[in-house]
Amino acid sequence: MVPVGASDAGGGSLEMKRRTRVPIGVAAMLVIVLAAGGFALWQVFGGTEPPPVALNSVSTSSGSTQSGSASGGLDGTWTIDATSGSLAEGTSSFAGYRVKEELAGTGANTAVGRTKNVSGSMTIDGTAITAMQVTVDMTTLQSDDSRRDERLRTDGLQTDEFPTATFTLTEPIEVGSVPKERQTIQAVAVGDLTLHGVTRSVRVSIQAQRNGGEIEAIGSVDVALTDYGIQAPTGFLVLSIANTGTIELHLLFQRS
Repeated sequence: MVPVGASDAGGGSLEMKRRTRVPIGVAAMLVIVLAAGGFALWQVFGGTEPPPVALNSVSTSSGSTQSGSASGGLDGTWTIDATSGSLAEGTSSFAGYRVKEELAGTGANTAVGRTKNVSGSMTIDGTAITAMQVTVDMTTLQSDDSRRDERLRTDGLQTDEFPTATFTLTEPIEVGSVPKERQTIQAVAVGDLTLHGVTRSVRVSIQAQRNGGEIEAIGSVDVALTDYGIQAPTGFLVLSIANTGTIELHLLFQRS
């Protein structure tokens, strides 16, 4: 038994060693926790983004090979096909976001989230699209890390409180002529975008092509987060998130 204050063989006080072990141990634990937390947040906000939305080089829908479906008019109602294609490959119907962020120790990054849970329809009359309505289930957005997606349920997009986003066409889109098979048309869709509970008029740049019995359309529009009352979420390693993000749409329509 060694009394308090006695020296060990190295000449140091055992009491002094007891006193120094505690802060050293706490410091070591803090380093581990901070390092782990920093890595976790890098994982949440890091990753490699998929390429921007684009028309498919080949159709993913079986309807596109139907005999005779490529000829004739397109009049009538067309409904979004939410089952064909792959979300991972960007060939299904989907809606999503793309936004720049700056990370400590990593630098610039682009966060991308997408969902296949898109519904809606459009109406074509002659050479004009006279109506279009698209609804997105925001609670099912997926990015490269589920922890980012989970955070957006309560911060940023706050999908728990605002579970859907919608786009409603407010002006007809005149395309000039009935498009031929695989002919790409370009236009601007003017409509009301409701996001985070706020509705604003937007102009969406769109491209579309006719793939047999299917119409494929893509669109993108830049939006300012503050215009929709969205406060960009930040964290330990997230230095900033751009106020302007891009909404992307890739829609496959089948005749109703």
